Amino acid sequence: MRKIKLIWDFRGLAAAKTAEHHEIHLKEFLEIENYSLQITGYELISEMHAIAYLVVEEADMIRFRDALKPHRGVIYE
Repeated sequence: MRKIKLIWDFRGLAAAKTAEHHEIHLKEFLEIENYSLQITGYELISEMHAIAYLVVEEADMIRFRDALKPHRGVIYE
């Protein structure tokens, strides 16, 4: 089954810290939902752009999308 990487973009001087903090909330959400897939993270794209992400099974994507409102998503490889 395919996996989907849900992505939140953060921009500005505080982007890296904001993305890092957002990942904490994503991990908390996975614990509350008791979700078996536990892939989260954050990445610095540039000095002014960072992302936080969560990987879910394709079948669960709509449920997580509607609950968490990511900015975008891509197929996770």
